[in-house]
Amino acid sequence: MKKDAIIDKSRIEPKPNTIISCRKDDVDNALAVGFASNASLEPAMVMVGIVPTRYSYHMIKDTGKFVVNIPGKDFADEFKYLGTVSRRDEDKLANINTADGDVVDAPILTDCPVNFECTVVTSVKPENGTHELFIGKVEKVHCDEEYLEDGIIQWDKIDLL
Repeated sequence: MKKDAIIDKSRIEPKPNTIISCRKDDVDNALAVGFASNASLEPAMVMVGIVPTRYSYHMIKDTGKFVVNIPGKDFADEFKYLGTVSRRDEDKLANINTADGDVVDAPILTDCPVNFECTVVTSVKPENGTHELFIGKVEKVHCDEEYLEDGIIQWDKIDLL
């Protein structure tokens, strides 16, 4: 038998654990994001939700560029760190391996097996909502070679966080 759940504590699960990286004025940052999903297949677009008080929010809002990094379980400590420390307090990427994006001016977290370079096409802040939803067009996808078959990501082979 079904029972009523608490609305404030209920969300669609499992949600992907993602790390969003960005750059503005030669300053790089990344943050853990739990609100992420596909938004369109053609053209490929993703949606990420970011709270406006986060340091990265204005970086993405101003530049219109971000990278969605999909971490494996071996990146759990870094994921927790990126989700609990603010760039206002320290350079969070100082000890994390990064590379410049090929298409967007934002860092790629190279220890994450999959990375999506994105350009913001629109954003919406639902009235009284906690997050602004950024919809980004996927400009380029990077994937560790071991997880590709004929150019297609084999998600079931990745030990995702």
